[in-house]
Order: sequence, then C-alpha cells, then structure tokens
Amino acid sequence: MVDAARARKLADRIQQIVAEMLERRIKDPRLGFVTVTDTRITNDLRDATVYYTVYGSDGERAETAAALESAKGVIRSEVGRKTGVRHTPSITFVMDSLMENAAHIDDLLAKARAKDAEVARAAQGAAPAGEANPYREPPSAEDLDDDEDLDDLGAAEDGEDGRSGRPSS
Repeated sequence: MVDAARARKLADRIQQIVAEMLERRIKDPRLGFVTVTDTRITNDLRDATVYYTVYGSDGERAETAAALESAKGVIRSEVGRKTGVRHTPSITFVMDSLMENAAHIDDLLAKARAKDAEVARAAQGAAPAGEANPYREPPSAEDLDDDEDLDDLGAAEDGEDGRSGRPSS
C-alpha cells in the first residue's frame, strides 16, 4: 500500500492531466462543456475515478459520457506518460451530481424559508397563554397587609416546613 499523501498527489496530477487533455487534445464533437471536479485513486494506485460535471441538458450529458468513454484509452496513455508510475491506473469517469445536489438543497432551503415565514405570520397577532409572568415570586413587603408582621414574611419566604423556597406537602 502507498501512503495517503502520495496517492493524493497522484490523484491531483491525474486530475490536471485529464482536464488539460479534455481542453486541448480531445476534439470529439460530442464532448460538451466539461469540468473535472475531483479525482480519487485507490490505495494500490491501480484504479482512478475521475468525477466531472457537464453544463447542459440530459442529452448533452449522455453524449459527453459517451465521448469520455471512447477517449478513455488516449487519456490513460497520456496519464501514464506524464506521471511516470510503473503501472498506469485504469480510469473510470463518473458524473458528479454536485449541481443536482445543490439544486435540491436550494429547494429545501426555500421550503424552510416559506415555513418560517408562515410561522412568523401566525405568531404576529398571537398572545401568550396564561399569565404575563409565569414564575412565582415571593411577596414583597408592600403586598402584605398592614396587620401582618415581619415574622409572617420570613415564614412565607422559607416555606411552611422551614426549608427555603419549598412549601410542605
């Protein structure tokens, strides 16, 4: 097995070679506007997977896939010549679904924004259920009647059983 750094460097070099080949040397009329997005190689350096995107319709994508498949041998020969590795890796072209995934995520975000706006509209005229302040507060000295003394105030704060803040059951 090869260390990961060497495999990554070789994958990056293969990506550069393939992109250059598609731009300059492959003159197939079926080849559309192709962008090489990523290249991955196995740890034994025998198989390379090249991910690409195509700008255009489904028909143009299918034609580009056929053009890449027919140019695979020429591209592999050039990769072997320019990399200088003992065994030239076999190359597999895979359509990268990056654009479709991005469109799907945009749709999901738009739905989430619409739901948030709907909840905000529903909450505009709403009032909270219950009291304005739902938390219990100890009575203040002003709230007590004039005939109660401060000893009763201390008992109310400590609770009836003498523990702080907990009434007896």
